[in-house]
Amino acid sequence: MANETVATPERTKKPKWLRVKLPVGKKYTELRGLVDKYKLNTICTSGSCPNMGECWGEGTATFMILGNICTRSCGFCGVKTGRPDTVEWDEPEKVARSIKLMNIKHAVITSVDRDDLKDGGSIIWSETVQAIRRANPNTTLETLIPDFQGNEKLIDRIIEVAPEVVSHNMETVRRLTREVRIQAKYDRSLGVLKYLKENGMRTKSGIMLGLGETEDEVIQTMKDLRNVGLDVITIGQYLQPSKKHLPVKEFITPEQFKKYETLGLEMGFMYVESGALVRSSYKAHKHAS
Repeated sequence: MANETVATPERTKKPKWLRVKLPVGKKYTELRGLVDKYKLNTICTSGSCPNMGECWGEGTATFMILGNICTRSCGFCGVKTGRPDTVEWDEPEKVARSIKLMNIKHAVITSVDRDDLKDGGSIIWSETVQAIRRANPNTTLETLIPDFQGNEKLIDRIIEVAPEVVSHNMETVRRLTREVRIQAKYDRSLGVLKYLKENGMRTKSGIMLGLGETEDEVIQTMKDLRNVGLDVITIGQYLQPSKKHLPVKEFITPEQFKKYETLGLEMGFMYVESGALVRSSYKAHKHAS
């Protein structure tokens, strides 16, 4: 079975259901002012997230740590690839301060992959969570982590600081993993999520559609994730960051996204966010409760 899609050659006009509303509202305006005034680094702004206004209005924001240069070169990702900068050891306190200034109720923390570091960046990860807890004791946390190359000792540093949600994205189906996530492994990511769940974490993962996967492959990926005890899944439309990245092969219809949502709930996921504009941190605040 194929996805119910609208076929598209590269650079075809986006369908109407992908139109993004401009962010508005008092809360958004206040937070935008703080971000600009203090030069705060949020993925919401740097990634031009389509849900920024909605998330900020609900008191949720996403922050990236460990720099903005990744050691991996995934075919879908707009983050720069190369030799990362040296670690900024005061970064945890800076992030904690940003969250306090913005009065964030729920923070999502993510990072680039740092395969250049012996600890994979796990020490900064741990210290960031602890710094946020000290400065913002009422803020709930989701950590959207890399795979740490499957090293359980490094993953243990995340488990030890016990964020409310730990997320690691599969991004795509098994068949396309080598093309989409060049240095990642499908089974390794499943193993990371399984290990997190076995150690008491609420787990979450996300996949993108429109890269050439079939409906059967999407459903199998959902089953694979549920089989390792995953609690929350997000399913969204892949959009090409630049001409150098993988092209969009199809636009998935709202009806098909709804079908995946229904199937996911029937499989037993606690939460299923499925829609064209859904991103990893969409509705993240409710996944912590």
